[in-house]
Amino acid sequence: MKIAVLSGKGGTGKTTVSASLAYALQSSQYIDCDVEEPNGALFLKPLIKHFAPVNVRVPKVDEEKCDGCGICSRICRFNAIAVVKGKVLIFPEICHHCAACVIGCQQNAIFEVERSIGVIEADAKGRFMQGRLNIGEPITLPIIKQLKQSLRSDIPVILDCSPGASCTVVQTIEGCDYCILVTEPTPFGLHDLKIAVSLVRKMGLPFGIVINKAMQEDQTIQTYCGQHNIDILMEIPYKREIAESYSKAMLPVHTSEDWKYKFVQMYDRIKGGRVS
Repeated sequence: MKIAVLSGKGGTGKTTVSASLAYALQSSQYIDCDVEEPNGALFLKPLIKHFAPVNVRVPKVDEEKCDGCGICSRICRFNAIAVVKGKVLIFPEICHHCAACVIGCQQNAIFEVERSIGVIEADAKGRFMQGRLNIGEPITLPIIKQLKQSLRSDIPVILDCSPGASCTVVQTIEGCDYCILVTEPTPFGLHDLKIAVSLVRKMGLPFGIVINKAMQEDQTIQTYCGQHNIDILMEIPYKREIAESYSKAMLPVHTSEDWKYKFVQMYDRIKGGRVS
């Protein structure tokens, strides 16, 4: 079963939930798809053994063949190519690797070369994997695609998404069996939760909510879920001891068998189809 953990905004506790679930299940695969800032390893402490570069194909110009016609620049939808005084300038960082310029060049003056944008790191058995985007790179999707090629089918897979509802998140949750949306009882938390709910419903994915930093005096999220027939899977209370443990890279499941049991229960409930 493939479960994606996402949130409308950063800082809600998405990694807390995804890493806790992976730890509680023991026999599972954890994939950190937050490739701009992966941090699941801080809590799960894997021994990284394998490194695989992620390469993309970007255009390069054969200046002897190029006549400076400008077709490549006009055909590029991402403004990654400019023609200035008959000379082609390529900006590989914003290239989306669609090869339209190669196809459109009538002089066959454009060809593709490989360029590294990041790396995938894994432990010896592939039970822990994370993508890491090179500093300064803006395009994340090729790393997500390569990560998802290694999903296991024999054990539960937990995919830790990046914050928000961007293309990276869409790419991560596509094809998943279930989505856990993590939120917090704040105005920003509710606002961005609504965006995430809209996304998973538009994609037709079953989902439920985990409320992190839950407070008895603030029932904003519970009210919203009740009004929109959304299942609340778990509430993690707003407690100092949880925050202190987190600051030391300790999850609730590391210090409490009760929390470990709650996360296993949540997985059993999702797997059993008792949530929608």
